[in-house]
Amino acid sequence: MSVLNKKTIEDLDVKGKRVLVRCDFNVPIQDGKITSDKRIQESLPTIKYLIENGARVILCSHLGRPKGGEFEAEFSLAPVAARLSELLGKEVKMAKDVVGESAQALSKELQDGDVMLIENVRFEKGETKNDPELSKKFAALADIFVNDAFGSAHRAHSSTAGVADYLPSAVGYLIQKEISFMGQALEAPKRPLVAILGGAKVSDKIGVINNLLEKVDTLIVGGGMAYTFFAAKGYKVGTSICETDKIDLANEMLEKAKARGVKFLLPVDNKVGKEYKPDTESMIVDSDKIPDDYMGLDIGPKTAELFAEAIKGAGTIIWNGPMGVSEWENFAHGTIAVAKAVAESGAISIIGGGDSAAAVQKLGFADKMSHISTGGGASLEFLEGKVLPGIDCIDTK
Repeated sequence: MSVLNKKTIEDLDVKGKRVLVRCDFNVPIQDGKITSDKRIQESLPTIKYLIENGARVILCSHLGRPKGGEFEAEFSLAPVAARLSELLGKEVKMAKDVVGESAQALSKELQDGDVMLIENVRFEKGETKNDPELSKKFAALADIFVNDAFGSAHRAHSSTAGVADYLPSAVGYLIQKEISFMGQALEAPKRPLVAILGGAKVSDKIGVINNLLEKVDTLIVGGGMAYTFFAAKGYKVGTSICETDKIDLANEMLEKAKARGVKFLLPVDNKVGKEYKPDTESMIVDSDKIPDDYMGLDIGPKTAELFAEAIKGAGTIIWNGPMGVSEWENFAHGTIAVAKAVAESGAISIIGGGDSAAAVQKLGFADKMSHISTGGGASLEFLEGKVLPGIDCIDTK
């Protein structure tokens, strides 16, 4: 599926139209206060464009995991409506329900440029089941559907995909940015294309590795999943995390890389620790010399140099997953070295969501990256080459 030809909000005439926008307002809330409004900020370009062009804006999102089927105060989107009102400098009216009387009445009263927010879509039982009856009720509120929730685009729910069956549809600026960066990187990258994969398990990234081996010039593997590849090469891995049932698969991937002429880089040295603790006794050892009673917790300095060298000449870089236990200062050096190399490379750099995005932000390299994905699960499935229902459902140009 080419995702680069989907309709965007600029392809539609929105003036005077009621536009239902699926956003990702799944923000952390403590004691009724939003502790990070990053996701709300990410939605502003789309909302402002619609206001400025005279649309009547109806926003919707999920928040957390309510039981479904009833209102639950702790999962209400009311704090989001309050924060949005501050950020937009105008009142965002809050419906008391999702598709019930309150939402219907408010949507009928909207004037051009007005904004309202309906309640947490997961208060409706049918949302996660992609129930067509609920999708029709969403559609009845509006004239146009815009999906701008990349973080939920890999889920086929009523408010992310189902509603598009009944309304003309487009993507908002956030999804447009995600698919243009990641779609371009996979479909027509500036070469060499270097992918860096970290994180704990090979099993989480099998599809990603397989898909990327068809496209990249260099594949760099660090983090916990490297030890399964070491085992495949016949090295002893001590007490490191290792998926013994995936060793054959790791061998197949090494073979596939060789057959396709892909440079496949694994760590040559590691920082190993006695126990899985931030302050454990540690040392640097070569990859084929890990002692039986130690576990790998980060890449070593020689590896950091090797990886940085490979990153230096890249045209496009895709990075998903840290190089070690990066939340512990003692074992964050590898992730910092890679982040620094990516930041200084001058390449188009795309950071897949989740842990690598958090690491890059925490280390202060965020503004040096071309694009940091807002969706962990969605960006992984995208890199795997899977069809994302929340994007697939959108009208093409």
